[in-house]
Amino acid sequence: MSVTTTEAEPRQESTPRSRGDRIFAGTAKAAGLAILVALAGVFLFLTIEGIPGLTQPAADYAPHNTFLTYVAPLIFGTILAALLALVLAVPFAFGIALFISHYAPRRLAGPVAYVIDLLAAVPSVVFGLWGARVLAPYLVPAHEWLATHLSWLPFFAGPASVTGKTVFTAGIVLAIMILPIITAISREVFAQTPRLDEEAALALGATRWEMIRLSVFPYARSGMVSAVMLGLGRALGETMAVAMVLSASPVVTLNLISNTNPATIASNIASSFAEATPAKLHVLIATGLVLFAFTFAMNFAARWVVGRGQRRMAR
Repeated sequence: MSVTTTEAEPRQESTPRSRGDRIFAGTAKAAGLAILVALAGVFLFLTIEGIPGLTQPAADYAPHNTFLTYVAPLIFGTILAALLALVLAVPFAFGIALFISHYAPRRLAGPVAYVIDLLAAVPSVVFGLWGARVLAPYLVPAHEWLATHLSWLPFFAGPASVTGKTVFTAGIVLAIMILPIITAISREVFAQTPRLDEEAALALGATRWEMIRLSVFPYARSGMVSAVMLGLGRALGETMAVAMVLSASPVVTLNLISNTNPATIASNIASSFAEATPAKLHVLIATGLVLFAFTFAMNFAARWVVGRGQRRMAR
C-alpha cells in the first residue's frame, strides 16, 4: 500500500504542472497567431486599398506623372533619414550599453539604464516639438560651419538652411528616438555573455577592451544586429517627429543642410492625408504598402543574417 501511495503522489503533483504547461503553450501560440493575423490584416488592407493608387490619373501624382516617379523620392528620403539616424545612434547605443554592462559601477549602471529606458516612453510628438522649436535653431550655426568648411562633400554642399529644419536635424531627432531601443537590447545581450569566457580572456592577459572584442562581441553579434534592425524599423516608420522637423519636398538630393529636403513616406502620408481626395488617398495608401514591403524585406534580411551568424557560431 505504501508503494502505491508513493507512486500516486508524483502523479498528483505532475498533473497541475502539465496543465499549466499546456495553458502557457496555448497562450503563447495564440499570441503568436494573433500577431500573424494582425500583420496579415494590415497587409490585406494596404493591398486592397493601395492597388488602385498605382493607376490613378497623373494629376494625383503631382508634381510627378506616375506612381513610380512619385514614390521613388519618398523611398530615397526614408532611407536617407533612417541611415543617418543609424550612423548617429548605433555607436552611442553600443557604447552606452557596454558602459552599463561592463564598465560602470553597479550603483551608477542602474540609474543610467533607467534614464535611457525612459527616453523610449517620450511621445514622438514631444521629440518633434523639441526638434522643431529648440534643436533646429540651435543647429543653424553648425549648418553654416559645415557649408563653409565641408562644402566639397555632397552632404554639406549648402547653402545652409536659415531655419535649421533639415534632414540633418531630422536624423539627429530620429537617432535620439531609436537610441533607447538599441541600447536596451544590446545591454541585455552584452550582459548574457558567459562569465567564464570573459574570465578566460582576462586570465590569458587580454585587456578589458580585448576581452570585449574577442568574447562579448562574437557572442552578442546576432543580438546586436537585431537591435539595429529594430531601431531601423522605428526610424523608417516614424511619422510625426519627421513631419514636424523637416521642411520636405519630393526631391532626390544628398544635401543634408539645405532648405531643399527629401520627404519620407511616413511624413508625406501624415502631411497629405487630411486634404487628400479619395483618389489621392489610394495613392498615399499605396506608398504605405511600399513602406510595409520595404520594412518587411529589411527585417527578413536581418533575420537571415542573424540566423547565418548563429549557424556559423554553432559549428
